Amino acid sequence: MKAKKSFGQHFLTNESIAKDIAYSLEMTGMVKNVLEIGPGKGVLTKYLAAQDTNLKVVEADKDMVQYLTSNKILDDEQIIFLDFLKLNMQKVFDGEPFLMIGNYPYNISSQILFKMVNSKELVPEMVGMFQKEVADRVVAPPGSKTYGVISVLVQAYYEGKTIIDVAPNSFSPPPKVQSSVIRLVRKENVVLPCDDRLFRNVVKTAFNQRRKMLRNTLKPLFGEESLMNDAYFMQRPEQLSVQDFVDITLKLEKLKINL
Repeated sequence: MKAKKSFGQHFLTNESIAKDIAYSLEMTGMVKNVLEIGPGKGVLTKYLAAQDTNLKVVEADKDMVQYLTSNKILDDEQIIFLDFLKLNMQKVFDGEPFLMIGNYPYNISSQILFKMVNSKELVPEMVGMFQKEVADRVVAPPGSKTYGVISVLVQAYYEGKTIIDVAPNSFSPPPKVQSSVIRLVRKENVVLPCDDRLFRNVVKTAFNQRRKMLRNTLKPLFGEESLMNDAYFMQRPEQLSVQDFVDITLKLEKLKINL
């Protein structure tokens, strides 16, 4: 069973790492429902299935689906044959919360994260294998060169950390990049005091020209530079915390109300 480039497949072959990843979900037991994304040939799946969980997987490759069932790794009712990006998150476990895990296809890994954030009320924890460059951006602190849009939009709702780095020779075929596994745990309070959609717009607009100060990049949103007197408007976006972006969004909301 060969990996397919069209699905971005790189099968994890290191059993020790697979086992460590499968058992790295901290909330297993508190939350019974677990969704694995892109199980492939089931190297993680078999360790997940051995735990006391209600396991389902979502797989878009019909050959992998057949492999999982014919090798009795999973039953038919545990497999959702679908592209994860088209999945209705509410319907997976009938509206109940679930944990997410997977060796994610690198070509859609950022989209997977954004989809998770959009359904944050359902996903209290996520463990996933990413291209190291992407993983580093997700958990990057303010002030670092890798801190960007995905850092802010994920960290607004989740606390993240790197669990392990994985070398290319742990996969078949070996990817041309280093990989990292990260864990994201949802914050206790995930309701921002500002409008979510406007917050995302502010963050994306700010990082659209990341080398410029916010007084320049955010001027289209505020209308006039004179309305941006706070100190953070004199900084570049990578220097701002999540809370700074929340404060800017609240300022913009107040401005719109007063207009």
